[in-house]
Amino acid sequence: MPSHQPICPLDGQKRPPYSFDSEDTCLERLQGAKDAFLQWRRVPVKERIKRVQQLQEVLQTHEQSWAELMTLEMGKLPKEAQAEIRKCESLCAWYGAQAERLLQDQPLPADEGNRFLTYQPLGPVMAIMPWNFPFWQVFRAAVPALLAGNTMLLKHAPNVPGCSDALAEAFGSCFPAGVFQQIKAEDATVSTLIADPRLRGVCLTGSDKAGRAIGEQAGRHLKPIVLELGGSDPYLVLEDADLEVALKHCIRGRMRNNGQSCIAAKRMIVHSQLHDAFVEQLSARAAEYHWGNPHDAGVNQAPMARHDLRDALHHQVMRSVEAGATLLCGGEIPEHPGAFYPVTILTDVQPGMPAFDEELFGPVFVVIRGESEQQMIDLANQTRYGLGAAVFSKDTTRARQIAREELAAGCCSVNAPVSSDPRIPFGGIYDSGMGRELGAAGLYSFCNWKTVLVNDG
Repeated sequence: MPSHQPICPLDGQKRPPYSFDSEDTCLERLQGAKDAFLQWRRVPVKERIKRVQQLQEVLQTHEQSWAELMTLEMGKLPKEAQAEIRKCESLCAWYGAQAERLLQDQPLPADEGNRFLTYQPLGPVMAIMPWNFPFWQVFRAAVPALLAGNTMLLKHAPNVPGCSDALAEAFGSCFPAGVFQQIKAEDATVSTLIADPRLRGVCLTGSDKAGRAIGEQAGRHLKPIVLELGGSDPYLVLEDADLEVALKHCIRGRMRNNGQSCIAAKRMIVHSQLHDAFVEQLSARAAEYHWGNPHDAGVNQAPMARHDLRDALHHQVMRSVEAGATLLCGGEIPEHPGAFYPVTILTDVQPGMPAFDEELFGPVFVVIRGESEQQMIDLANQTRYGLGAAVFSKDTTRARQIAREELAAGCCSVNAPVSSDPRIPFGGIYDSGMGRELGAAGLYSFCNWKTVLVNDG
């Protein structure tokens, strides 16, 4: 069987290789998911909730070891890895408290008799998940889908096989056999599964390139799909912004997970009146980041998840400099076997440069000068993406209006970074995807919204 060789991002050493599952094995697991669905869909919601509550306890038990696994496989800082596990716990807690209410039948208008809306599961769903938040992304897809009565096949990113195993262990210890299974599949097998009529839905978190490929296949076979793709989130620092507040949240929004987040602050559009002071203070704070092994004292910047991703980011930086951007700091690949890249700041960035037009997935600050509020809004919307956006201003009424009416994005914030929350629908528009995860919307993503009219006989 074909195999994959993971590389540790901390030191460049080879991790144990593993073989992909055969197509026959994956199809057998799909049949298992279908068989399990026939029983699971009839399990009362209260019982499903108990399974999720058990899952939350399992997370608490393994919090330390699974956080360490994330650090080893994709380089996340230990404190961020632990925070990711705890966020999964909070998701279980919220859905555990709300699912029964949200899945109740809803009365509807009727001229005679009575009519109601009921949410019914569709069947086996495949989740194609990324490496950057290897637990959180899976939990936010799986927990609502399973609570709604669906079953799931997890196809995780190839560089986090241990995380995939841990997730299969966690769900497998709490749910009946076949309700949640992992597959380690090649792309051709994924296509076969999507075409199979036993699979009833697909969700993917990844690049817009992957989204197009999977979306095309799902559309060909009329499978419902949720796509959470990339972003080039603009953070607008208006003329009257509190500079300290803006800096704090721009840095936090950019450096979360070492910049490897779809909702990271990708383009900082700063009014000309604040631009120079913003850049000066940003440069000073960038010097406070020290890359290295996340377990070493004094290290507060982890490696990137893979060497090829680091190299691709560096190429984007260099092409932007060649196109006229100014490199203030960073922009050099360290002489170290790990997948490290220093905090980098680019200024004088304009449309047409990779740093403006493309998604930069890593610790690179892109600062763009804006001469007026309207120009800043226009620059923010001059992108094919539409995931998140933030506005910083002391005039919160005006900033709220800009966030609500002017910015083309699925998630906006005022005087705060963009973030996901189990309680709140999450997703983007345009090349950032379609559909919503989390909140009540996430619970209904793979449901049949069935209406029933009942008249007396």
